Amino acid sequence: MNDELDPKEVARIRRRDRDAEAEARALMRPGMGKVFKQILDTQAEAAKAAEAARAAKAAKAPKATRPAAKRLRPKPKA
Repeated sequence: MNDELDPKEVARIRRRDRDAEAEARALMRPGMGKVFKQILDTQAEAAKAAEAARAAKAAKAPKATRPAAKRLRPKPKA
């Protein structure tokens, strides 16, 4: 592959790959576990709040009931 590419292009690809690997390694530094935990805790808190809001909305909404049977029958014509 390197035989086909211009040396400048090969250097650019090498820098791009090195930069991408550096970002991945940065996440594995000591202390980054705390950051992951904070992210997961925030997501869990948001999910819990959304569930509570849904439950509150469902509790406030009137329950659908079927109308009485005689309401379903047509009135007799006189």
